[in-house]
Amino acid sequence: MTEQAPVAPWYRQPWFWFLTIFPLAAIIWCTVMIIVATNMKDTMVTDDYSKAGRGINLEIARDQKAADLGIVAQLNFDSRAVSLDLNTESGPADFPYLVLNLFHPTLADRDRTIQFQRTGTGHYRGQMLEDINGRWYYDLRGPDNEWRLKGEAQLPAQNGITVRAEGSARG
Repeated sequence: MTEQAPVAPWYRQPWFWFLTIFPLAAIIWCTVMIIVATNMKDTMVTDDYSKAGRGINLEIARDQKAADLGIVAQLNFDSRAVSLDLNTESGPADFPYLVLNLFHPTLADRDRTIQFQRTGTGHYRGQMLEDINGRWYYDLRGPDNEWRLKGEAQLPAQNGITVRAEGSARG
């Protein structure tokens, strides 16, 4: 009656693994998340929130200036060449150059800037260095940076993009 049954070694005990698997998984997952967090850049976060907040009023004033001028732009994409027709309430625009900033929604390293050179009254031409596909935010500005047209588009647009300044700018 006092027979002793052989006892399996500790690593063959099911209760040992049942009690240790969850803490071990949590430690491994935490280590992986710490490594990912320290190696990835967070490009969406700004360091100076108050400065960014004060800049919003300047951007609203630029939007309102574009609405006051009645600016309408037509962007056409032909492979990597981009043409732009710009008109105001008083007729075709006559700026020496224009700047189009293209912002990727999530990856700051994919942002692009295109400078347009005047080819005629109200007609501008620019060149992209790389093809672009997908959703982009755009920001078209004049040389003096007093006005801007902004929006969102799926690029490259087959029929072009028509951008109008909105009547009442909102922040």
